[in-house]
Amino acid sequence: MISNLAKVILIMVVMTGTAFEAHSLITDDTSTNGKGKFQLELTGEFSYDKEKSAGITVKEKGYEAGAAFSAGILDTLDIVCGIPYQWNRTKEDGVIVSDEDGISDIGVELKWRFFEQNGFSFAFKPGFTIPSGNEDKGLGTGRVCYGATFIATKEIDPFTFYINLGYTHNKYKLKEDEDSNEKNIWHISLAGTYQISEKLQVVANIGVERNPDKESGTDPSFALIGLIYSITPDLDVDLGFKEGLSSSETDAALLTGLTMRF
Repeated sequence: MISNLAKVILIMVVMTGTAFEAHSLITDDTSTNGKGKFQLELTGEFSYDKEKSAGITVKEKGYEAGAAFSAGILDTLDIVCGIPYQWNRTKEDGVIVSDEDGISDIGVELKWRFFEQNGFSFAFKPGFTIPSGNEDKGLGTGRVCYGATFIATKEIDPFTFYINLGYTHNKYKLKEDEDSNEKNIWHISLAGTYQISEKLQVVANIGVERNPDKESGTDPSFALIGLIYSITPDLDVDLGFKEGLSSSETDAALLTGLTMRF
């Protein structure tokens, strides 16, 4: 159970942790930095989950800090590198059975916005992970993984809507992880933002993806609501709350972020 939960968290990092989205949204948008421009995004997440199985109460807490740096190669093409650091603790009937922390697998992505017209834009984002996490601690797969996401954005002032269709192919170094986890993971998510004022946006997000746990018949799904406040045109802070909509998703998570553009 512990290893499988860690892999769920990892896959979310692989698919979204390095994304150039309007944090705290999990769904990515089609925007790019512009040639010669950069962005640094610092994020934090606290998650909590409680389950009861075979008469045993299992409580899991997770903390994650992430840094994603993106650089504009062309006006419509960015390269993004994300480094996540995780802390995961699990208790069974109040007894700690797992307490691990460390760097997870580093993600590298390209985002290419290939179409933009009349408020519609489309982008394609391929990427891969570098096996920098310790797979024995459940912080990585031990192998290079890869995937891609199709992104669509529609602007209808003061609203903006997004859709992501993603695929990830995972490989595992440990035989036990390979036997218990799916290799091919799909992801679908929808999001929207509403510009309340020049500095303040409200955001909402829902999504579902294939459960990597072969023994589970329920796919993880979530709903999220949050706020983005622009201190300056190049400095944003955000706060979001994510709730699990299915039993296989983490019960609740609090997300925070700071985004700097230069």
